Amino acid sequence: MDKNSIVGLILIAMVLFGFTYIQKRKYQNQMEAQAVQDSIALAESIRRGDVPAADQPAVIPDNQPAEIQVPIYKDTMLTMASAADEMFYTLENELLKVTFTSKGAQPYSAQIKGYTNYDKTDLYLFKDGGNKYEVNVYTGEYIKTSDFSFSLVESSDTKLVFRLPFDGGGYIEQKYELPADSYMVNNTLSFVGMGSIIPGNVSNIDIDFATIIPRMEKGYKNESQYSKLDYYFSGEKKPVEIGRGRNNSKRIDSKLSWFAFQQQFFSYIVRAHDEFALGDVSIDFFSQDDPSRNLMTCKAEMRMELQRQTPDNIEMGFDMYMGPNHYQTLQSYDQKYEKIIPLGGWLVGWFTRFVIIPMFNFFHRFIGSYGLIILLMTLVIKLVVLPFTYKSFASSAKMAALRPFMDKINAKYPKQEDAMKKQQATMDLYKRAGVSPMGGCLPTLLTFPILWAMFRFFPASIELRQQPFLWAKDLSAYDSIIEFGRRIPLLGDHLSLFALLMAVVMWVYSKYTLSSQPAGDDPSAQSMRFMSLWMMPIMMFFICNNLSSALSYYYLLSQLIAMLEIWIIRKFIVKPEAVVAKVKASEGKPIPKSKFQQRLEEAQKMQQMQARNQSNNKKI
Repeated sequence: MDKNSIVGLILIAMVLFGFTYIQKRKYQNQMEAQAVQDSIALAESIRRGDVPAADQPAVIPDNQPAEIQVPIYKDTMLTMASAADEMFYTLENELLKVTFTSKGAQPYSAQIKGYTNYDKTDLYLFKDGGNKYEVNVYTGEYIKTSDFSFSLVESSDTKLVFRLPFDGGGYIEQKYELPADSYMVNNTLSFVGMGSIIPGNVSNIDIDFATIIPRMEKGYKNESQYSKLDYYFSGEKKPVEIGRGRNNSKRIDSKLSWFAFQQQFFSYIVRAHDEFALGDVSIDFFSQDDPSRNLMTCKAEMRMELQRQTPDNIEMGFDMYMGPNHYQTLQSYDQKYEKIIPLGGWLVGWFTRFVIIPMFNFFHRFIGSYGLIILLMTLVIKLVVLPFTYKSFASSAKMAALRPFMDKINAKYPKQEDAMKKQQATMDLYKRAGVSPMGGCLPTLLTFPILWAMFRFFPASIELRQQPFLWAKDLSAYDSIIEFGRRIPLLGDHLSLFALLMAVVMWVYSKYTLSSQPAGDDPSAQSMRFMSLWMMPIMMFFICNNLSSALSYYYLLSQLIAMLEIWIIRKFIVKPEAVVAKVKASEGKPIPKSKFQQRLEEAQKMQQMQARNQSNNKKI
């Protein structure tokens, strides 16, 4: 390419660039002039009283600094709305106070009345500006509703209606209704007269939800562990959850009914009447040292299908729950909201829903002290499972009576190579006394679901939140008798007295029950004794030190009552002298066989006879 060609191309490029720049400036000047004319016309209309001032967006002031850039849209009404002032409005009832901003016509803050944070300040599910509800739609150009100030066109004690008008006469409308005595905000998103503005080939819109949920409870670890994000598919038994103290995200490629931004005791749940088409959800936790004391940021970027009721009108509805994770309250909406409360799997969850919660509510009707309610619940549960645990406790008492015989067996077989003989002699002794060494396994398995149900119920029960008992100020959080001022690995920054007492009583309980069992020289048996006597109490202390004090209190009561039951059985029911007499009476006699052993031996004899008969037939 020669020099003249290069110069020619450069000149052509400069001409094109200059033409584009001049045309762009000309278009901007025209739009600004049109905006000024529209503002003048609007002001004149308001002055004459033709249009109520409250129904119109604010206009750009004439003395606006030149350095402030006002977005220019193809639609002049959008340009005006983007520069309008932000206004705030409130819906409030006995339970909930929600402030809305005209900027995007969205919830701005939500105060749940009747509850406070741990420091006794007002409880906000999300604070000023900590929430986003943004609609993204194509109207000849992509727009986000959060970029515009909507006009308030209707207001009452229970309803607010916002509109964003377009040049063609259509508008986007956001309607919010808050009934009396309800945590549910009903939202209707409408596109009215938008048939010529939203192209017919546009089949969906994107709606972005994002909420910063502040910390509300005493302990960060416990609060974050029970905070999560849930989403639910219609027809499923329970929602899917992510989070629980860990950052996570999920892509959802199928229709879903609702999602929930769930703090330990309070939730923001959004349900689409016609279901969301798909979406992305994520949860990110702030650090424990966050200066703003925020807990987590939850996001749900959803897509909705546009279902046109008429060629010009589209309407879609949403339910927005902003309230406590109270089981009966959530269950009353009949949308599976109560499933966000972590009550355990099918067996544990069934026991919690149909036994623990009804019993808890029954006692609460007559008793105001939750510490006393937990005591009564523990007594009832222990009495109900006593028929199952009696066999285990009775077996332990009998083994205590056999301690002198066990000492003789240990003395008779002191060597390691006699371990098999010693084990056989021990089993013979148990059979003569009618003791089953495995007698405690089945009762333990039967009572384990109850222990796990309590482990899930107490930290998630909002009824216990900020309820004091003895030295504990909040049964839903840890009780601290000593504050260290800094975090210690595994232990935390405090010492829980209920957790410490529970661990001590667990050690005493293990010591008491193991006293009836032979020490022996078997390494595996010694290892089990060490685990039961030392490792379990220490491990449970570190676990419960940061969890609900109600949980530690329940385990403490459960251990104390179990010790009392064992003492009564050993003292008044299982007589040691009767066990010793039974062993002595059977000495020198064949060891009694159980019915199962008798049936097994009979079956073996029958098999041997059949085998002999078959052998004789072959010989013949």
